[in-house]
Amino acid sequence: MPAILRPRALRPGDLVVVTALSGQLEPGEEPLLARGVAILERMGFRVRVSAAVDPARSRWWAAGTPPEQAAELNSLLRDPEVRAVVAHTGGQATVGYLDLIDLEAIRADPKPIVGYSDISLLHMALHARTGLVGFHADIATHGFGSDWYTLGDEARRAELTDLYTRVLTRTEALGALPAQGVWESWRPGRGEGPLFGGLLNRLILLQATPFAPDADRFDGAVLFWEELQRPVSRIWNDLHTLRLSGVLDRIAGMVVGVPTEVTPHEGGGGRAELRDVVLDVLGERDIPVLAQVDFGHTSPNLPLPLGVRARVDADSRTLALLEPAVAGS
Repeated sequence: MPAILRPRALRPGDLVVVTALSGQLEPGEEPLLARGVAILERMGFRVRVSAAVDPARSRWWAAGTPPEQAAELNSLLRDPEVRAVVAHTGGQATVGYLDLIDLEAIRADPKPIVGYSDISLLHMALHARTGLVGFHADIATHGFGSDWYTLGDEARRAELTDLYTRVLTRTEALGALPAQGVWESWRPGRGEGPLFGGLLNRLILLQATPFAPDADRFDGAVLFWEELQRPVSRIWNDLHTLRLSGVLDRIAGMVVGVPTEVTPHEGGGGRAELRDVVLDVLGERDIPVLAQVDFGHTSPNLPLPLGVRARVDADSRTLALLEPAVAGS
């Protein structure tokens, strides 16, 4: 199992490239992209939008063929001027080019890769293979470019923009992450360990590939996940997949994000909400579960760096980063 590989801390004026790591830019999304770029520039970075982010460049549901998308990512990984890569959106394409990524380029010059949804598959796979700290965090279009970052609460927006800047540039631990509201304790207790996770169905998909994390990767880990557009019966099945693979017997804690269009079970056998199925699968395992934490298919997302040690406290309803996500030069 590779050791944790922290990217080099960004500096003011460093070049950040927004690119299409999965889905294409849809017609009409150009204003969202421009707003997302403006937020990244407000953090103090130079921003370039890749030529791959173009509504005219698409193949089916992706921004290109798997070799084309891998070539784009590899060119950014190999370019010493590029200091971070931000996904403009998610999608359904990253699994198609995992085997084409230049892992040696990552090891030679680790850089932050930022995004959520399908991009979490990239984070988990690259962390499993290289130890790279990936940033489960807002995307450029429907994240930084969303109405929230333009019209939301000004104080909270400043707080989150500062948080993103610090997680990418500071070589000290951030400590407690700021909650938008009150998070929920679904099972009491405390746990510490490296963060690992992302979109739940992508974690399950990854398990069937050579890029699946070793079982040891989950020893003492804080597993975080979110889901969208799924009935709770599907989530119940996915969590049982993790149970059968031994993951739930290894982790130190679980953090559940904000679900999006996750439908409860209605009908035979009674009603089941998301909380019900999570606790049902966990059974008697003594694992703290903190839920409704600010990440998922909604803005704003708290940045969650894979591999960084965190403390989950379901009693005080807090989540803290105990280590830096980036390293000094």
